[in-house]
Amino acid sequence: MMLLTRRFAILALAATVLTGCATGTANLSTATVGAYRETIDLAGRLSVNYQKDGRPESISGSFNWEQRPGTIDVTLMSPLGQTVAAINVTPGSATLTQAGQEPRTAADIDSLTQQTLGWPLPVSGLRDWLQGYAVDAQGQRFRASPASNSVTTKDGWRLRFVDWQAAGGSDAATGAAAAAAPVPRLIQAERAASGDIQDLAIRIVVNPAA
Repeated sequence: MMLLTRRFAILALAATVLTGCATGTANLSTATVGAYRETIDLAGRLSVNYQKDGRPESISGSFNWEQRPGTIDVTLMSPLGQTVAAINVTPGSATLTQAGQEPRTAADIDSLTQQTLGWPLPVSGLRDWLQGYAVDAQGQRFRASPASNSVTTKDGWRLRFVDWQAAGGSDAATGAAAAAAPVPRLIQAERAASGDIQDLAIRIVVNPAA
């Protein structure tokens, strides 16, 4: 457990540099299709497995995701619940703050993750994935469902929306109840290679909607 906590702290540090990167508008899709919501609050767990220099590596922890029109705030926590990084992303910038350290910024959050964590944390992709959307290999908007639950993205991620749950809450803008359409509960994302990282697999479990 201590090893996983240390590794997730390293991830958070990399994310700090990562989030420090300014994120361009191209990295944060603004398209809204069907039941996509600009305002969501989610929490869940994250586990990562990959190969680097011929050795297996693994990281685990939890996260909080707060999304509003034009901004995303992500908190990464260790398996023991300690906050290791706070990330803020807007169309023009990305900032990552870690306890005891100055905030860091950069131009592109996903590139920053790759440089700092050593593996790509797909923050920009998660903006869509957490609601069951993606941009497929042909550049078309993909909307997942229990009957159509897998896609390869334009940037090479193989996604499977493995399990689903009922949507909850309400739309902050209208006050209307959220649509009853299911939303992802378990997402598996895989990428064969990215730089010196091979066999990258990320498992995302979203807590039940309130």
